[in-house]
Parts: sequence; C-alpha cells; structure tokens
Amino acid sequence: MSDTQTLIENRPPSVANLFIDRVAATPDGEAYRYPVPSATGEGPDEWKSLSWAQAAERVYAVAAGLIGLGVRPEERVALAASTRVEWVLVDLGVLCAGAATTTIYPSTNAEESAFILSDSGSRVLVAEDAAQLAKARERRAELPDLAHVVVIDPEGAGAAEGDPEGWVLTLAELEARGTEYLAQHPEAVKERVAAITADQLATLIYTSGTTGRPKGVRLPHDNWSYMAKATVATGLISVEDVQYLWLPLAHVFGKVLTSGQIEVGHVTAVDGRVDKIIENLPVVQPTYMAAVPRIFEKVYNGVAAKARAGGGAKYKIFQWAAGVAREYATVSQDNFRRTGTASVPFALGAKHKVADALVFAKIREAFGGRLRACISGSAALAPDIGLFFSGVGIHILEGYGLTESSAASFVNPGEAYRTGTVGKPLPGTEVRIADDGEILLRGPGIMEGYHGQPEKTAEVLEPDGWFHTGDIGELSVDGYLRITDRKKDLIKTSGGKYIAPAEVEGQFKAVCPFVSNILVHGADRNFCTALIALDEPTLLGWAAENGLGGKPYAEVVASPQAVALIEGYVKRLNEGLQRWQTIKKFRLLPRDLDIEHGELTPSLKLKRPVVEREYKGLIDEMYAGTRES
Repeated sequence: MSDTQTLIENRPPSVANLFIDRVAATPDGEAYRYPVPSATGEGPDEWKSLSWAQAAERVYAVAAGLIGLGVRPEERVALAASTRVEWVLVDLGVLCAGAATTTIYPSTNAEESAFILSDSGSRVLVAEDAAQLAKARERRAELPDLAHVVVIDPEGAGAAEGDPEGWVLTLAELEARGTEYLAQHPEAVKERVAAITADQLATLIYTSGTTGRPKGVRLPHDNWSYMAKATVATGLISVEDVQYLWLPLAHVFGKVLTSGQIEVGHVTAVDGRVDKIIENLPVVQPTYMAAVPRIFEKVYNGVAAKARAGGGAKYKIFQWAAGVAREYATVSQDNFRRTGTASVPFALGAKHKVADALVFAKIREAFGGRLRACISGSAALAPDIGLFFSGVGIHILEGYGLTESSAASFVNPGEAYRTGTVGKPLPGTEVRIADDGEILLRGPGIMEGYHGQPEKTAEVLEPDGWFHTGDIGELSVDGYLRITDRKKDLIKTSGGKYIAPAEVEGQFKAVCPFVSNILVHGADRNFCTALIALDEPTLLGWAAENGLGGKPYAEVVASPQAVALIEGYVKRLNEGLQRWQTIKKFRLLPRDLDIEHGELTPSLKLKRPVVEREYKGLIDEMYAGTRES
C-alpha cells in the first residue's frame, strides 16, 4: 500500500475527530485571523488571531450550548451568515455536538430560506444579524421545527412581540450557556464526538437551483475526512501556508477549504467581504487562496483598463507584456510536459524579465507579494486569462467538483498544471467518461444522496456508486480532465449542430476586456446570438475618454460608440470559431447580471433559464425577420 493510500484509508471517522487531533497536536499554533474595526473606529481594520486552543474553547462552548438546547445527533442547525470567523467556529461546534450544519446564503430571500429550513427540518438557526432574523420571523408559522434562533451580531435583533419565550438568543449567550453546561457536564462534548460514525450526516448543502428548486445534498462526516486527507495528499498546501478565505462558506467550494486547513494546521485569514479583497491582500499576504473565475476576469480587466487610461504607450506596453506572459506560460508548460523542466528559450526569458519589471511585479504586489497559487473552481476559466496570470507568476490551478462530490474531485497538480484543464482526480477518486461524453465519478467524496428525495438520488447515483455529474468532458491519456460543457446546457441548432455555449462565452471573456457576463443563445435556431453585460467601471473609464464622460451606464451601453466597440470584439471572437458557432447578432444589456435579480447563483454561475426568460424580448428581436420567426 502506498503512503497516499495509507493516509486516505486511515482517516478519522469525523471532522470533529480531525479538529480534536489538530488542537492536540498544535494547541498554540495560529489557526485563524479575522478583521475587527480599528480601536479608533477610523482607518483600516485590525487583524486578530485565534490559536487552535483558543478556537477549541469557543467551538466546545458552542457545541455544549447546542447540547444544552436539546439538539440531538444528526439534527440540523442552519447557518445563515456571510463568511467570517464565527461561521467556522459555529460549524465546528455543530459538528462536535454530533449535529449537522445546513448552510444558507445570507442573500437568500425569506421564501427560499424558509423552504430550506423547513425541508431540512432545522431545529436551530444561527443568523448573522437582525436582517437574517427578520426572514425567520416573517415565515415562523411555516417553521414548526425551528426551536431557537441564535444571532451573531445582536444589534437590533432582540426578542419581539410574538416570539416564543427564549426563541432568540445571541451567540455570546449560547457560548456562555455552553461554558456553564460544560462545568456541570465536563464530558458532554467528548461523549458526543466519540459516538460519531463515518456515515453520520455532517452537512446539508442545497444546490444553487440553476435548473429548478434546490435539492439538499447529504454529505456525511466521511466525505469531509476524505477531502481533508486527499487535499494533503496532493502536496499543494503545507503548514507554512497562509490562506485567504473569502468564498461563501455556504457553498461547497468554500466549505471544503476548511477541512484541508484543519488537517495541515496552517493559518487561515477569514473575511467574506468581497469589496475588501483588494485592501486585505497586501495586509494578509497570503501564499494561496481560492476564487471563482469572475474574480480573475475582473482583476485582468481592471489592469487592462488602468493601462488603457494611462495613454497609448502604456497600453501598448501592457498588451506586449500580456502577450509575453501567455507565450511564456504556454512554452514553459509544454516543456514541463515533455521534459519535466519548465524551461524557456533564452530570448523569451529575456523578454519576460523586462515585462516582469514593467508590469508583472506590480500585479504580484497587489496580491500581497507572496501568492504562489490560486485555486479556481465553480465555473470554467478562460484559458487566455489563466495563461496570463501564470506568466505573471500567479499560477491559477483549476479544479473541478460539485456539491454532490464534496467540491473537490479534480485539481491541477502543482508544477505539472495544465491551463485549460481541471487537472487530475484526487487520490481515491475514480472517473470514467460515458458514451455520450458525460463525466462519471465514484469515490469517498460522493454524497449519500438528496435529502428526502430517493427518486432524484436514483436519477444520478447508480447502485454501484457511480455518480452522473451532468457535465461533458474529455480525459487525456495521462489523466487530465477538460470540461467542455454542462450536458443540459449544450445547444443544438436547427441545423443539427451541437454548440457548447460556455466554451464560446469563455473565449469571448478572454478576447473582450469590457465584458462582465455573456449568454450565448441558439437552441433550435439557425444561428447563434448573445446577450452581453459589460463591466461598469471599465466601460465608464472608456466612456470618459471617448466623449461620453458623466453619462450613466445604461446610456453608455445604448450608444452607437459602445455597440461599435463591442462589435469589434465579437468579430475577433468569430474569427476563431467554427461557422456554426459564430455570433451573428448581439445585444448589450442595460445593466449587469447579478444575484439580486436571480440571474446569478451566489457562486456567480449563470442561471440561463432566468436570463433567457427575462430578456426574451431582446432574444426574439435578434431573430425577427428571419425565416424561423
């Protein structure tokens, strides 16, 4: 048996055991950093730290507090909060109590929140603030199982008329109760942890609902224990690392990052405020972080826009440097594949040094100066953008997984990464490609099933353990996977040609520095069209230089100048496509797509049916006058 197999097969039965082992091994080691307002209330936030022992004190207090409230093993405790250190501590407290965490995005509306609380049968809701509490109050009549609401930030969140007695309490009160309970029952948490089995439910995560009502994905403790060990087996993280964690912990991609960290024991800086990322990176100086492709696209577009605003010469330098970065990354990856050494010809290396001094070093500094790699997931990253950052010295390692596979099934392996692929399967995960191109997975990371939906479970999970992902992909002879599209998202034109819209959309994002979101449409039509939303800051910067300064976004995108600008990029895109893939017509949207209007999931994936329904008039307009209309 190999060392990797031994590591994975000797995993502990639960996340709670994993955490207890980490605390025992390095009690004084730094576990978490988190921001707090400065002492004066002005200026940037200050960062505080928790050691593993300090974190454990709070985790066990939460666990004991829940036990004292009557929460039993496998009962659900819902968490509706943004990514913050309290999210991590409460989640671990729930697990150490033997209960299971139901995750809810804080942006979820009251109706959808009530559905998740009711469908999961959650007994306790841990709510971030008064706004999250208000959603539960609004729908309390529909939630007979919800016995308590625990509020993290108590301002404005006290008990109200109509609340059952003791229904609302603060997190501080829960921890205080837990401390008192432990004084009377010192073995309570240890006994709960000792009784947890590997198949016991740990997490209930609801799918993002891109194609219908969310389904609760049941992930037992063994899924997370496997993920912790398999992550370490990749060799991508070490105890010396500093992780910057901002992804939504309600999403499986964010959640999986916590288990690997506990296994390794490195420090994680936690702050889910997206608007603080640029400010935080130079302070935290992370060595790695995970992100969705939209973040890298925005950074790239922002750098390009800043160079463009600096004048013709500065923009030409940026364009030259970007070309050098992509060439350098392509050549070094190809050479590593053939020889095992990421070498480049002398002339290219010389150009890269000049480009590094002029452009690349400043970009790395903006990321904190120590970032050696980023993990990208949740959606496809345009290869040109991946190659650019790789050439800059920030390697974006794409990975792949689903909620149903505990997030991480594939990841690019360190120096042997290949841009445009999602890497190789994690140790212990099996993969095969079905006859129709669908990716099938089997292994310890696969879910138990959908909560209360055996028919839906049977549709995707075979009796022998193979899970149907719904994604289409290609597997290289040496095990690298390339995702081509969602099985349900493939477009079949009226001429019988199949098109992968996500692939075309990704190519356009690499070509056009102004795009924020794009939807390619063409199902049952005789040509393809596109709805395009532009990045507002980048567009308005261009507008100021082209006689449209001071005008609002909606007016700028409606201008002939903006349409002509984007038309040029569409033509450039079409030059690299097959005839049946080309975009014949497009429309610029009056605003960007967003979560609030239900067009994007909280992990920023496009909800195609929603967008196509909302902008049906624009789509029909593009096909008006054709033979099919």
